Amino acid sequence: MRMIKVYSILSGFLFVGFMLSCSDNDDFNGMNAENNLIETDNIQNVDLTEADIDALLFMLEEEKLARDTYKFLNDLWNINQLSNIGNSEQSHMDAIINLLDANMIEYSILPNGEFFDSELQALFDQFAIEGSLSTENALQIGATIEDLDIVDLQEYIDATSNSALKDVFSSLQCGSRNHLRSFISSIENTGNSYTPQFLTQEEYNLIISSNHEQCNQ
Repeated sequence: MRMIKVYSILSGFLFVGFMLSCSDNDDFNGMNAENNLIETDNIQNVDLTEADIDALLFMLEEEKLARDTYKFLNDLWNINQLSNIGNSEQSHMDAIINLLDANMIEYSILPNGEFFDSELQALFDQFAIEGSLSTENALQIGATIEDLDIVDLQEYIDATSNSALKDVFSSLQCGSRNHLRSFISSIENTGNSYTPQFLTQEEYNLIISSNHEQCNQ
């Protein structure tokens, strides 16, 4: 279902090869909000369930999807926003890794653009193809990834009773909301728009109408 939906979104992008000038004045100054992620270095064993572990391992790869996609697209288009948010995605991965390490949970990270999860691999491959066509596509892909992250994180937050996991995922979700706002700001500055693909319209409107957040301050 997700792949069909994302494919229909991307096939509707405007394949226009204009260049954008994305500066740091689009309500996203580097990684200000995301640098306030919850401290996980000192977390002790928190009795994670198998479902919690599966959630951490999946979200590690989903955050990697964001990081790798933004790096790939930034190498093509040299948009500061993609570079800055891509760096933030590494901090998102690090927050998950800290919790995995604290609980001595084994994990592996494949090279850039490679994923254990076949759906995430298919998404990266598709994003790479579509994002290579225009800067507008690249920004639409960024919004789509953050849209997806917010929804998946909420599902895992709702499914767990583990406070440490909730705290980490809530912090990541806060960062993703800021990322989404930043991408939407740039999309709208070009005279285009984004239609939410995973969030409901009401959820999306609430995020976009809200101010940039200071995560875990």
